[in-house]
Amino acid sequence: MTSLARVPCTIVTGFLGAGKTTLIRHVLENAGGKRLAVIVNEFGDVGIDGEILKGCGIESCDEGSIVELANGCLCCTVADDFVPALDQILARAPKVDHILIETSGLALPKPLVQAFQWPAIKGRVTVDGVIAVVDGPALAEGRVAPDLAALDAQRAGDESLDHDDPVEEVFEDQIACADLVVLSKSDLLDAAGFIAAEKAVAGALPRAVKLVRSSGGKVDLAVLLGLGVGAEDVIDTRRTHHDDEEDHDHDEFESIVLALPEIADPAALAARVVKAAETPDVLRVKGFAAVEGKPLRLLVQGVGPRVSHHFDRAWGAEEARRGALVVIGLKGFDRAAVEQAILG
Repeated sequence: MTSLARVPCTIVTGFLGAGKTTLIRHVLENAGGKRLAVIVNEFGDVGIDGEILKGCGIESCDEGSIVELANGCLCCTVADDFVPALDQILARAPKVDHILIETSGLALPKPLVQAFQWPAIKGRVTVDGVIAVVDGPALAEGRVAPDLAALDAQRAGDESLDHDDPVEEVFEDQIACADLVVLSKSDLLDAAGFIAAEKAVAGALPRAVKLVRSSGGKVDLAVLLGLGVGAEDVIDTRRTHHDDEEDHDHDEFESIVLALPEIADPAALAARVVKAAETPDVLRVKGFAAVEGKPLRLLVQGVGPRVSHHFDRAWGAEEARRGALVVIGLKGFDRAAVEQAILG
């Protein structure tokens, strides 16, 4: 198989809640006849991001086009998880035109890109480009995530913690591998916010990389796809914090899943999610809920004090109306406080 026949893959990376799934959904909704497939890497026991994409309502986007890899970091489980998923997609007929890979918010993209150098993979696919999605409002306020105050206070008060903030390292490693940076939630930024956010990104970029602004995940597909970088051929020149480590882990993060009974008031649930997000070291809340008397499923996403909710699709005729929220935070966050805030 020649290099011209290789299927291009776009890797979408970014911190928790930055807007990766929203961006990919926009791509699926505007594919313009392209046959796309998606590999979604989850953190937690419920495939929330995969469900968001499967619920997009796009006729050409059937469930067989979306492969979920749960309970693990894709950058750590390339051989066990990624290669079989890739085999499954490449076996589809008709052949897919492009593959989108959404990494978990904790993933380091470099090991994944390096996997495309393997002989069993290199002849079949190529990395069209690595897209890093960054949270504009958080960066404008000097943070890479919504709430790092608790972590900063812990580091300042403990002399034994003489190391870089792991969340910042994840952010910097993702940026270091990017061929394009998408500044999300730009509708929430004023002129000064844009300057601050873009300066933060530029400070983390070791080389010239294009930055585009986005609201609601909307970026022209001609900008996102067809970069033609072949990132697997140059990834070894992109320096990251973990280059000198034989392996890495994500013990600084953990998640819980909370089952939700049917709710009466979406606004009340959003208020409870805001309260849960105020718990120290909680980074992200996302999931679904069933609303009494409503045939549509409620999608809830919370990053720090910003919580959004909307009905994304109808419940299936044979589908159980079960709600669930995934809460992701730094290791040791107060689970009891989160459960109390959300479930009462």
